[in-house]
Order: sequence, then structure tokens, then C-alpha cells
Amino acid sequence: MLGFLSARQAGLEDPMRFQRTESTRRVLGLELNKDRDIERIHGSGVNTLDIEPVEGRYMLSGGSDGVIVLYDLENSSRQLYYTCKAVCSIGRNHPDVHKYSVETVQWYPHDTGMFTSSSFDKTLKVWDTNTLQTADVFNFEETVYSHHMSPVATKHCLVAVGTRGPKVKLCDLKSGSCSHILQGIFFSFETTITLSK
Repeated sequence: MLGFLSARQAGLEDPMRFQRTESTRRVLGLELNKDRDIERIHGSGVNTLDIEPVEGRYMLSGGSDGVIVLYDLENSSRQLYYTCKAVCSIGRNHPDVHKYSVETVQWYPHDTGMFTSSSFDKTLKVWDTNTLQTADVFNFEETVYSHHMSPVATKHCLVAVGTRGPKVKLCDLKSGSCSHILQGIFFSFETTITLSK
């Protein structure tokens, strides 16, 4: 390290080399936390995770089985090795469970009392965290692949929803309707060639 710094000071080393070397060293040093485990609830794969941004204490997971699980990440036992327990789940027996794979879960950015989930069952569901009941359901004509709310928006409650089609739909949580559609632009290979001539 001192040799590198001396060479850098003398102008013999690229200024970005140290940054690349240090970044590589840090990435190679990453490993999973061996002190913490997560209780397994999903019967199959986990597709999506989201940790709530207010306290960083609760985590949502959505699985390919349609189940949503809420975990408490806090180490309340004060043991060195511990398992994060599931606080509750929206399982197969729940009346509002997604019929197919849950593709995205997201906490409402400003309050842990609400979260959203979207699924291959062509729905976006808004959940009340305290009752685990749906507050609203948005139905789409095509498979829903993903959704997202802005973490910094304060003047609107829009959720951008990506479906199988080329349009992004904006759902307004305040009014309960899809308020806007963002048109996608699709260029075929032939169109690109024509435009470049």
C-alpha cells in the first residue's frame, strides 16, 4: 500500500487504480452474515424482498407460491446467533392471497402501516399491515411483472406498474384508479435501419 501511494505521489500510477484495487478488495471480502438466519416459511422460491425504510426493522418477502411473509429483523433475544422470525404471513388460506407468483413487494415509503404487492395474477394489491387485509386492488389485463413507488414523492401517491405490454401504468393510491399511462416506444430492427439512412 505504501509503495502504491509513493508511486501515485510521484505520478507513476493511474489515479483510478487505487480506487479500483480497493473496491475489488472490499467486494471480494464480502460474505453472508453467519450470525443471523431467516425463518423459512415459503414452500418454494423467494422472488422479492423489501426492508421498510422508516426503522429498517421489518422485511417483506414474496414467493413464487403466492405467499407474502413479514419478518422482524430485530435481535430481541440478544443472543449472538439468532433467527429472524416471521411476524405474520399471507398464506394460501388467506382470502386475499395472490393466486400466482408474487413478483414485487414494497413498503409504503413513509409509513409501515401499508405495503403493496404485485403478482402474475394480473393484480396490484395495497395492504393494511395492521389487519393484513387488502385496502385496494388494481386489476390489469396483462401479467404484472413489477411495480414501484417513489421513496421521495410527497405530493402524490402514484405507483408505476410494469406489465407484459409496452405501457407503464400509473396507479393513484388516493383515488383508487389508474390515472396515467406512459407509452413505450418500440423500435424494430427494420425501423432502426430505416431511421439511420
